[in-house]
Amino acid sequence: MAKVKYYYDSDTLSYRRIEPKKGKKAVNISFFLLAAFLFGSICLLILLNTNLVNTPKELSQARELKNYEFQFELLNKKMSQMEDVLANIEDRDNNIYRLYFEASPIPEEQRMAGFGGINRYKNMEGFNNSDLIINTTKKLEQIQKRLVVQSKSLDEITELAKEKEKFLSAIPAIQPVSNEDLTRMASGYGWRSDPFTKARKMHWGMDFTSPKGTPIYATGDGVVKRADNGATGYGEHIRIDHGFGYMSLYAHLSKYKVRRGQKVKRGDLIGFVGSTGRSQAPHLHYEVWKDGQKINPINFYYGSLSSEEYEALLHVASQENQSLD
Repeated sequence: MAKVKYYYDSDTLSYRRIEPKKGKKAVNISFFLLAAFLFGSICLLILLNTNLVNTPKELSQARELKNYEFQFELLNKKMSQMEDVLANIEDRDNNIYRLYFEASPIPEEQRMAGFGGINRYKNMEGFNNSDLIINTTKKLEQIQKRLVVQSKSLDEITELAKEKEKFLSAIPAIQPVSNEDLTRMASGYGWRSDPFTKARKMHWGMDFTSPKGTPIYATGDGVVKRADNGATGYGEHIRIDHGFGYMSLYAHLSKYKVRRGQKVKRGDLIGFVGSTGRSQAPHLHYEVWKDGQKINPINFYYGSLSSEEYEALLHVASQENQSLD
């Protein structure tokens, strides 16, 4: 119930009731509502700028931010695992692969080098989680660079392996006449008695005594450089260029099975034993050259002889006897 107000009327010497004006009541109500609106707005602004109350959008963004942080943490853990695996590969690359192929190890500074120049991460600054984002990006870029270095290294190792395989196939590593067809190893590399002059003379190869027509085999992969009788003393002979500075020579043949420029593989039939040129009896005179220098072929038979056979051949080859050419 509304309060009734009175005032004292001096003319009538009595209290009279105060009748409120209709307009003033409306103004009062308007002022009250305006004040209430302003007070409510100020309170809302204050609440919105504090952590006491969050809007649905802010709550959604906070959840999304937490999810991103969680994903970054997972990414960092995975990158740490990747770094461990990559470090193991780098260690094997330096200490096994490159060592085996006689290649220089890649310096640690080259593998771990960062990125110089201007600030690459300026656009990532100014956020609540800038440090997390920048550190993750740096780690990712470093892993990417290490992977590029390692990939190039493995490409190099692959090429070195191919060259090594080619080199091992090219070395004249087997006996040119098989043991089943061999009568005997008549003379080795070194000073020997000349069969014609009986003078002591340097014998630059090995003589394998076999019947005429005995097969002769290429001792390593290569290209036939000569198959003719144009060299003094050798008669019908073949020269094979194996690459890497190696060449093998097969002399006193009865006939050829190859021609100049032909590619051959180790073990291919290239000709037959004969006694052409300066030869006392049917045999194969075999030489190995390295960088233009004649070297002892006895050091290259690891590809076809057992240790016992090699020891026996070495014993015979070391005897200073008479050569057959």
